[in-house]
Amino acid sequence: MIIQSRNVWIQSHFVPAQLELNGSKIRDILPYETGTADLDYGDLRIVPGFIDIHTHGYAGWDTNDATPEGLRKWMNEIPSEGVTGICPTTITQSYEVLAAAVRNVAGTVRKGYEGAEILGIHLEGPYLDQKYKGAQPQQHVRPADLQEFQCLQEEAEGLIRIITMACEHDPDYKLTEYCASHGILVSQGHSSAAYEQALEACAHGARSMTHVFNGMRGLHHREPGFAGAALRMRDTYGEIICDGIHVHPAVLNLFFHAKGRNLGIMVSDSLMAKGCPAGSHHLFGGNEIEIYPDGSAHLCTTGGLAGSTLKINRGLQILCEQAGVPFESALNACTINPARALGIDDRKGMLCTGYDADITVLGSNYDVVQTFVRGRAWMIGTGKR
Repeated sequence: MIIQSRNVWIQSHFVPAQLELNGSKIRDILPYETGTADLDYGDLRIVPGFIDIHTHGYAGWDTNDATPEGLRKWMNEIPSEGVTGICPTTITQSYEVLAAAVRNVAGTVRKGYEGAEILGIHLEGPYLDQKYKGAQPQQHVRPADLQEFQCLQEEAEGLIRIITMACEHDPDYKLTEYCASHGILVSQGHSSAAYEQALEACAHGARSMTHVFNGMRGLHHREPGFAGAALRMRDTYGEIICDGIHVHPAVLNLFFHAKGRNLGIMVSDSLMAKGCPAGSHHLFGGNEIEIYPDGSAHLCTTGGLAGSTLKINRGLQILCEQAGVPFESALNACTINPARALGIDDRKGMLCTGYDADITVLGSNYDVVQTFVRGRAWMIGTGKR
C-alpha cells in the first residue's frame, strides 16, 4: 500500500512524501507523487503513531480488573485517538490483585489480540509515599520489596517495563538498582523526596519521573523539591499530563522549555472512565470517583484529582494551541520520546524505512482521520480495520 500527503513528518519537519507500506513495516519513503497512491491525504498531516506509557483503562474497564475482554476492547478502540501503542498501567493494590492484573496482560499478549500494541506493563505502585499517594489506596501502599516485585515480574512473564515508585522508600536502593540493571524504566513518583534525594535516586538508576507536578513535593525558590529536580535534571525523562487541568498550560510551557524536545513524555494517566459521560461514578483502586464536565476525575470523598480522561490527540492540541509548545517538542512527547524511554526507538516513534508502520493522520483541528497500526488501517469510530 502507498499513502501520501504534502505534509509528512520526516526528520522533524513536514515534507511532501509517499510512504510505501509492506505488511507491518514502512518499506520505502519516496517523493510525493512518485507513484500512484492508494490513499492520498492531500494537505493532512501524517505523523508517527502515538504512544501512551501511563494509562489505566478505558470505557469502564481498568487494568486491575484483569479480564481479557476489557483489555481487548481497549486495544481495539484506542486507535481512534491516534494511539498505536500503550503500557497498561496498574494502581496500588494487594499482591493478589496485582498478580491477576499482570497475568491478564501477559496472557492476552501470548494468545494474541487486535489493535494498539501492548508495549509492556507499567506498575504504578505499590511502593509509594503515603503523603503523596494521591488517589492510590492508602491501605495497600508499602515500602519497596524486591522479592515481591520479582514474583510479580514472573507472573507478568517479563512484561513489566516501567515501575513508578518512591525511591526514598527503597532500602539501599535494592529495587531501583535491580530494575535498572534488568532494563526496566524506574520512574520516581508519588514521592516526598527532597531535591537531593531525587538526584540520589537517579544516581542509583532511576531515569524518569511520573506525572511531574502531581503526586510530589512542589517547587519553592529556596527549596527546589522534587518538582525542581524534575526541571533541573537534563538527562532524566519527565512524564506530564497534558490535559491543561492537572498542569496549567503556562506551566506546561515552562516544563517543555526546561526538558527540551527529547525528554518530555506526554501521558494521559487516563482512567476506566475515559469514554464515559460526565457525572458518571467509578471505582478506582477501591475509591469512588466522579467525572466532572471538563473530563477530569475526582475523588468523591475529598474532591481531589484522581486522573484524567485525556485523549492523546487532544493533549497534542493543548500543548500546541494553549501551552505554546513547539510542535516538534509536543509531537516527540507522544512518539519518539516514550519509544526511546522504553528502548524500542529502533522500530517505533518515527516515520522511517524499516520501522513499524504505526501512523496517524491528523486533520487541521487535530481530529484523527486515520490510524495505521503496524500497517493495518483502522476505521475511526468503529474499532475495526
